[in-house]
Amino acid sequence: MILVTTENISGKQYHTLGMVSGSTVQSKNTFKDMGAGFKSMVGGELVSYTKMLSEARDIAINRMIQQAESMGADAIVSVKFTTSSVMQGAAEILVTGTAVKLA
Repeated sequence: MILVTTENISGKQYHTLGMVSGSTVQSKNTFKDMGAGFKSMVGGELVSYTKMLSEARDIAINRMIQQAESMGADAIVSVKFTTSSVMQGAAEILVTGTAVKLA
């Protein structure tokens, strides 16, 4: 599956199948939240949250790809990510794009 953030795939022609998306809501456990709270007081990267969001992006992308494959797509163009805080310590990752079939 080809994924691009652009509207076009260089050198390829295709027809549009429709919008696809994938999402997940992830949270860390209480003990890691406490550790991240302490870390935020002194500054620096919150590694456990970085890892959580990276894993969440992968899950959302895989869900979007599954939806596109079920439509017969070869690629997804105009891929965009959105994040939002659902509650303290939990974030939603949403990825959207347009499923296309290569000519």
